[in-house]
Amino acid sequence: MLLPKKMKYRKWQKRHTQGDRLATQKTSVAFGSFGLKAITEGWVTARQIEAARRAMTRAVKRGGKIWIRIFPDHPVTNHGSETPMGKGKGAVDYYMTPVRAGTVMFEMDGIDEATAAEAFRLAMHKLPVKTKVVTRM
Repeated sequence: MLLPKKMKYRKWQKRHTQGDRLATQKTSVAFGSFGLKAITEGWVTARQIEAARRAMTRAVKRGGKIWIRIFPDHPVTNHGSETPMGKGKGAVDYYMTPVRAGTVMFEMDGIDEATAAEAFRLAMHKLPVKTKVVTRM
């Protein structure tokens, strides 16, 4: 699972943002021939990224090359259930990355288009955002 080695601050504020904000970076396929692009925005956790990566790797039978363009560097804290108010901020529970609409999250190369589309279809089911398959221009 992906997680940062070291951070300047262990706990961050949540920074809930709403609305249809579009991505300005990572909007086109840069490394491979095919990409998986987010259509909606949302939080993608390290576990979801790993599940999607495993699904794609199994679908291509460990052939080709896969790039992960997003990294979960945002810690999310959580208190235990039935904990009284106060007593400080909870411990870090998991890491996530906020993904905006238009971000290319995964890329793939070295396989044919049908295999890549099937691998991305399996990965789509593991992610909390709506996605589509894009090709290099």
